[in-house]
Amino acid sequence: MLLIVNPYATTVSDRLKNLVVYALQGRFDVEAVSTQAQNHATEIGREARDGGYDVVVAFGGDGTLNEVANGLAGTDLPVAVLPGGSTNVVCRTLGIPNDVVDATEHLLALVDEWQPRKIDLGMVDDRYFVFACGVGIDATVVKRVDSNPKLKASAGPYYYSWSGISAFYRKYRVNPIRVRTTVDGHEPIEGVTTIVQNSDPFTYFASRPIRVCEGIEFDDGTLSMAVLKRANQRDMPTLISRLFSGTRTAAGHKQVAHFDDVTHAVVETLSEAKDGTPRPFPLQVDGDYIGERDRVELKAAPGALTIVS
Repeated sequence: MLLIVNPYATTVSDRLKNLVVYALQGRFDVEAVSTQAQNHATEIGREARDGGYDVVVAFGGDGTLNEVANGLAGTDLPVAVLPGGSTNVVCRTLGIPNDVVDATEHLLALVDEWQPRKIDLGMVDDRYFVFACGVGIDATVVKRVDSNPKLKASAGPYYYSWSGISAFYRKYRVNPIRVRTTVDGHEPIEGVTTIVQNSDPFTYFASRPIRVCEGIEFDDGTLSMAVLKRANQRDMPTLISRLFSGTRTAAGHKQVAHFDDVTHAVVETLSEAKDGTPRPFPLQVDGDYIGERDRVELKAAPGALTIVS
């Protein structure tokens, strides 16, 4: 086993890493490697392809798993996950316990019934994502949250909520960046936010799943997308209530255009900066802010990742 550890993840510590390694050594020959910088886990994953490993474990948050997936996509080398982040969307979606001790016991139990399987990934340009990618408001929120890891760790979902309210009033209520989204040859849709999902739910607020897109699974070979057409103050309360509702869906909101069974899409900016150049939009993948773009291409990558869960 190659255990890739993100020592900067919200709940990871040296003590916890040592306990996990000790437990896993009961059934595996374990090599543990800590990441040193952004995208380091991708480099480690690529090097692991020819390292003679039976499994690679991503121990960190969803961003750590994203990097590992980018290193191992398209191979038969299985990837497993141990939760070390603040939300751990993929762990929960795959049915892995959100507590690292329970998740370690779960992984050890899989040894006796070792059944790797293929799941889909999404792609934004040349980067894979495991569960979601977003352009607009959600990426702005992620950017703000990522810039303050201490508050992210201590306040959790409440800091995300405050960041969302702040982003709306500061950046999207007056002069939002507008984007045009073209899905599988359909008529383009203009809006202020586009969310793409490879699985359901989109995220969690504490223990409550937050659902945006519908009709999407890890193994159906397609993506689902939602475009928020505008972000007026009168629209947001009804949209937010749908995100937390167990009956009314966000996809059914009058200001949301929803697409399922998506295989290809393009998102491009419609806004201009003061100097006339394209005004870029923020972009996040799997809960990590990765910068600004003025155009991205999205597509499904069926069966691209081998996992054990």
